[in-house]
Amino acid sequence: MSKRDYYEVLGVSKTASDAEIKKAYKRLAMKYHPDRNQGDKESETKFKEAKEAYEVLADGQKRQAYDRFGHQGVDPNMGGGAGFGGGDSFNDIFGDVFGDIFGGGGRGRGGRSGPRRGSDLRYNLELSLEEAVAGKKVEIKVPTLVSCTTCNGSGAKKGTSPVTCSTCGGAGQVRMQQGFFAVQQTCPACRGQGTTIKDPCGSCHGRGVKEERKTLSVNIPAGVDTGDRIRLSGEGEAGEKGAPAGDLYVEVHVREHPIFTRDANNLYCEVPISFTTAALGGELEVPTLDGKVKLKIPAETQTGRLFRLRSKGVTSVRGGAKGDLLCRVLVETPVNLTKRQKELLEEFNQSVSDDAQKYNPKAHNWFDGVKSFFESLKN
Repeated sequence: MSKRDYYEVLGVSKTASDAEIKKAYKRLAMKYHPDRNQGDKESETKFKEAKEAYEVLADGQKRQAYDRFGHQGVDPNMGGGAGFGGGDSFNDIFGDVFGDIFGGGGRGRGGRSGPRRGSDLRYNLELSLEEAVAGKKVEIKVPTLVSCTTCNGSGAKKGTSPVTCSTCGGAGQVRMQQGFFAVQQTCPACRGQGTTIKDPCGSCHGRGVKEERKTLSVNIPAGVDTGDRIRLSGEGEAGEKGAPAGDLYVEVHVREHPIFTRDANNLYCEVPISFTTAALGGELEVPTLDGKVKLKIPAETQTGRLFRLRSKGVTSVRGGAKGDLLCRVLVETPVNLTKRQKELLEEFNQSVSDDAQKYNPKAHNWFDGVKSFFESLKN
């Protein structure tokens, strides 16, 4: 089974709540369950992958271990977390196993958890099509946790420092004898930190971090599209007790445009033309992101025809050739006709009705096909 990031497997962020994780898993489980996809090996693999991810992220202890050590922190075969090591005593081995069950697993034997890296954050940024294509510099305001400047992130009152936990002696874990087995647990006094704070900082109340809204300047490269993400390293939430901050991911969402639709590097637009222009041909102006251009409409143009304007599309943020603008013409039926205009159209219709095959070949051939179809039903 592939070892993709568990958060990616479930389609949630690293800051997702337990409810969001459960909801995401239920959705994937219903979609890929083997009973609903019998014989589909790919769905079976995705179901197992989602189940494995949920079993880890739904468990607070395992999730914490995974956030710190990745797959090694929760895979017993990789030597981390609740894994077995060569040469361990009988009590050590079962202490690790039952420690996982009773709340101490996922941290390794006898090791304290230490301060955790800050959480990654996501910011949804809306752009117009013009802004996404041209690129721009934007300022965003992000609510986040930042390191407390009063205590420099230690959580302790200025002039003091955290002290070694007297319960676990700084190990972050305690061992309890339960009959024949030794059970290892996270230290209840320091919660696995290995240190305690006697005099907490008055500004952050011992947390080491404070809530703050910060303003960031983000350079949006030209050619971005919906779903593209820009990573700002170290601009996420501050870590605990001076640990590194997480990252901020700016996710781009391009608003719908009233004229253009983007597909990869190409732009599409619909151009209405009159009945007369379609029949006789003509020239009209069409918009592009660079300004107006002339579009020649040949005589006898049918509705739905596509005209390609080379290099009038988009250059992707990933490089490559510039796309095209494809204009789809729609022949507009005249409305609000006067009596005289209707008379003229009737005269025109009479002039072409005697030779429909010549003037309206598509309609003529279609009606011939319908006639043949009904005759075949009679036979």
